[in-house]
Amino acid sequence: MNTVASSRVLADLIPFSRKRESALARDAVLVTLGVLLTAVSAQVEIPLGFTPVPLTLQTFSVLLVGAVLGANRGALSMGAYWMCGIVGLPFYSGGGSGWETATGATMGYLLGFIVAAWAVGRLAERKQDRNFTTSLPAMLLGSAIIYTFGAAWLSIHLGVPVATGDKNAISLGVAPFLVGDALKTVVAAACTSTVWAAVSRKN
Repeated sequence: MNTVASSRVLADLIPFSRKRESALARDAVLVTLGVLLTAVSAQVEIPLGFTPVPLTLQTFSVLLVGAVLGANRGALSMGAYWMCGIVGLPFYSGGGSGWETATGATMGYLLGFIVAAWAVGRLAERKQDRNFTTSLPAMLLGSAIIYTFGAAWLSIHLGVPVATGDKNAISLGVAPFLVGDALKTVVAAACTSTVWAAVSRKN
């Protein structure tokens, strides 16, 4: 059987027993690894004094987790990441955790992580991540989802307009991160397409 053709996402390339218990154990490990990757990337942080939203590598991890794990496992991993912070694990940016942080200024982004991972994962299941030209739009969509949720909640949390006025959610939670996140989407798209190309050559 052609491994590439029979695999929906990169995680499916990992060999495992076809027994249900083995599949569940594998998925649990993959979801956990996605949580840990996102937690580690959150610690690569550059605080910006004019906004409560720091610059981190989380977006890159979210896109990658979604593409590698697929829609359901990717969304579950990001949901588990949010819950781990809520219960007190120092997984958020700067080692933050707890209910106040989880529902604070960055809650929209945390919710956006879940939806973005699902969307990118769904596109990956449709083989959008297998070459750079289709993987990049999928990653850009994931970033747009994160921005949409993040800016919408930031507007509510801070009591500022979404896009109008001198101080708004776009200027605080989107504009400062566009260049950095554009680079992250390019790297994420390159990562998935490069791995698929290498696997295809091997097979």
